[in-house]
Amino acid sequence: MTTAAPSVTVRVPAKVNVQLAVGGVRPDGFHPLANVFLAVGLYDEVTAAPAPELRITCTGPGADQVPLDRTNLAARAAIALAELHGLAPDVHLHIAKDIPVAGGMAGGSADAAGALLACDALWGTATTTDQLLAICAELGSDVPFSLVGGAALGVGRGEQLTPLAVGGEFHWVFAVADGGLSTPAVYGEFDRLTAGLEVPEPEASETLIAALRTGDATALAAALTNDLQAAALSLRPSLAAALAAGTDAGALAALVSGSGPTTAYLVKDAEAAQRVADALLASGTCAAARPAVAPAPGATVL
Repeated sequence: MTTAAPSVTVRVPAKVNVQLAVGGVRPDGFHPLANVFLAVGLYDEVTAAPAPELRITCTGPGADQVPLDRTNLAARAAIALAELHGLAPDVHLHIAKDIPVAGGMAGGSADAAGALLACDALWGTATTTDQLLAICAELGSDVPFSLVGGAALGVGRGEQLTPLAVGGEFHWVFAVADGGLSTPAVYGEFDRLTAGLEVPEPEASETLIAALRTGDATALAAALTNDLQAAALSLRPSLAAALAAGTDAGALAALVSGSGPTTAYLVKDAEAAQRVADALLASGTCAAARPAVAPAPGATVL
């Protein structure tokens, strides 16, 4: 009798930026950030299984938009971990998508963090958290947070993390737009809109951090900011109607999630979340509306 090859599945959360303060473009092309991440309960699952060579498969909403070659961030994560330990990256990575693709919720970054943790467990490489975070930072600005979850302030490119305390649950609704938005394109539009202006150095909002710490949804709603929102709206003006539909339905606040085009609505409780989600769908301004609770844990082996 043969036994099935072992596999490891990791669940990894989406994120919303409750504050995204963006500075002027640096000589290296990146922007300095003060980025307050909050992990939310929408998840992708990444399964690593032995294979004769690196292979990527993907299922779920938006799977047809996910690259299945070595440009995929999950593939790059497996390659980087294998190189660290002198191994060949011979693994089949299957990504089960539930985080919106190209939606400003760090789905690709989540998959990279999930692949790292899954391959580390599959290969028995016992990589330290610091080593994993270093690989994450090389892969992308949002990847380290996908590994740790919860809430954190990210500075630099967003990859230098300080964990933040969260004093309770926050209820959200995420409205998924038709089609994605390119993060580089949104940053490019930010640069165009701010050309010739003095862009201040980004600073974390102490008011917002205090609202997270105390679990005060009303105070958090008043403090939410996203410096990329104007650029996202410039590229996708239809998002304004979705933001208005959510606030008209009773959301405490509405904003573009990260670089968009997913829009995020902070609400009072689970009942309000369902009401806002139903209203958003009825408004015809989005393709899907998903309630979720935050904070959520980071990448977790199932």
